Amino acid sequence: MDWKKIRQAVRTVLAAVLICAASVGITGDPAYAADMGAVYGIYEHGTGWSGYHGDSKTARAGTGSYVTAIRASLLGQPEGMSGTLSYQVNLSGSGWLSWQENMTPNGSTETDMPLEAVRMAFTGQLAENYDVYYSVYQNGSWTTPVKNGETAGTEGHGLRVDGLWVTVTGKGAEVPEGPNGKSVDPTRPMVALTFDDGPSKYTPRILDSLEANGGRATFFMVGNRVASYASTVKRMADLGCETDSHTWAHTYLTGMSEGEILQSLNQTRDAIVAAGGNAPKGVRPPGGKINDASKAVLAKAGMPSIVWSVDTLDWKTRNAQHTIDIVLSQVQDGDIILMHDLYEQSAIAAETLIPELTRRGYQLVTVGEMAELRGGMAAGQSYGHFR
Repeated sequence: MDWKKIRQAVRTVLAAVLICAASVGITGDPAYAADMGAVYGIYEHGTGWSGYHGDSKTARAGTGSYVTAIRASLLGQPEGMSGTLSYQVNLSGSGWLSWQENMTPNGSTETDMPLEAVRMAFTGQLAENYDVYYSVYQNGSWTTPVKNGETAGTEGHGLRVDGLWVTVTGKGAEVPEGPNGKSVDPTRPMVALTFDDGPSKYTPRILDSLEANGGRATFFMVGNRVASYASTVKRMADLGCETDSHTWAHTYLTGMSEGEILQSLNQTRDAIVAAGGNAPKGVRPPGGKINDASKAVLAKAGMPSIVWSVDTLDWKTRNAQHTIDIVLSQVQDGDIILMHDLYEQSAIAAETLIPELTRRGYQLVTVGEMAELRGGMAAGQSYGHFR
C-alpha cells in the first residue's frame, strides 16, 4: 500500500471541498462545523484495510476479526485554520504508541495483536474551535463516546477493539448521540434481509428505505457488476450494510475448480473494496448450490457460505405483492430472507417490507451482526438462519 499516494488523494479531495466551500462563501467560522468531518478506516486482522468511513459512520470488523490499526484525517477543514486530527492507539503487548495524523497508520498491520483503546484530539486552532468525539466497539457493544484525548476502550484487560466511530462537532456543541443508536439489542427479534445479483439501478431505492427506517441489509454482489455502481456500493458500506460476495460472474461453485473459486472470490473482493465497500465476510453460493468440495475451498478462503430460510422467489414471479405476502406470512426471529435487487418489483416490495417489518418489532440487521450475537460463523460452514 502506497501511503504517500493515499495521503495525497485525501489532500486532493480536501482541496476540492475547500474550493466548493469558498464558492458559497464558507470560511473558517466554526459555526460551519457541519462542513468539516472525520474520515477514517480500520485494519481488520486477516482481511486488511476497510474502505474509508465518513463522519459518524461506524467501522466494524467482520465476524471473528478485530482491529489492529487505524488511520484518520479530515475533510472540509476551514481554510486558514491550523491544526490536524491526531490519534493514538494502545496496541496489546506494546502499550500506547506515538500520536499520528494525516492518514498515517497507527497500530500494526503485520502482527495479530489487537488494539485495546484509542485516543483522538485536535491540534492547533482546530482544538480551539472543534471537539472530536469517538467510540470503540468492545466486548460486544459500543463504548460511551469520549472526546478530545480521553480514552475510548479498556486497556490492560485483554479486551480487543472491534470497531471505531468518530464525529466532529463545533466547540461546546451538544454532545452527539453516538453509535449506540445503531447497535443491535440481543433481547429483541431480528431478521437479515439479503439481496442477490446486484448492484443495479434499483438498489438505491432499497438503501433509501433502509436509511429512513434505521435498518441494514446484506448485499451479495456479482463482482463484474460492482464497478458500474461504485457509488452505490460505497453507500451500502456507509450505511452499515454488509458488502458480500456472489462470485465474479454468478457461476455455480459446484462446477468450479478450487483455483477458479479462489480467483472468483479474490476478483469480487478487490472490486468491492475498490468501489468503497468492505471486504466480503461471506459468500452466497449462486443458486444455493454448495457441496463438500466447495465448502472445503471456502474454508481455505476463510469464508462461510450464507444461504436462506425464506425464499421469496422474487426473481421468478417479478411480483411485488407476492414477495411481500411470502415474507410477512413466513417471517420469524432469526430468518435470513432471500431477495434480489436486480428487479424493480423487488425494490418496490422492499419499500413496503422494510418499514412493515420494523413496525412489527423486527430489527433489520446484517447477517454478520445476527451471527455475532447467536453463536458466530465458521469458515467453510453453511448457514441459513440464526435462531
